[in-house]
Amino acid sequence: MKTQLHRGRLIDHIQLVVRDLKASQEFYTAVLAVLDIPIIGTTESYFWADELVVSSAESPAALGMLTGRHHLAFQAKDCATVNAFYFAALAHGGQSNGEPAERSYHSGYYAAFVIDPDGNNIEAVYHGEAQRSAPSVVIDL
Repeated sequence: MKTQLHRGRLIDHIQLVVRDLKASQEFYTAVLAVLDIPIIGTTESYFWADELVVSSAESPAALGMLTGRHHLAFQAKDCATVNAFYFAALAHGGQSNGEPAERSYHSGYYAAFVIDPDGNNIEAVYHGEAQRSAPSVVIDL
């Protein structure tokens, strides 16, 4: 089976070790679907979507330790996607940590913040109209 990965500029991958894998999988499946990011694979102890790996403490890679609180920001293609992310998160176990709105970080920074089932601050952000040099770096394995 041929695998194709899309990579960004800085982070290779992030692993979140969670208390309730089922609740996290429901949450992340819903919010990532809104962002057009598919869940690539699942096992009994983890699932992954591109650079994000979410596992239970029982997963061999977790070493029995929860990861604690993190802030993750996902890129959205437009303001409507930020809004859809926010409402999908609330409908699937997330709690509001900042309704969709333009933020003061820079002109056109439109974002929403939610708390996932493990207390992580998860954001969807649209930076405004911009020209990308490439949609992503593609790695064929």
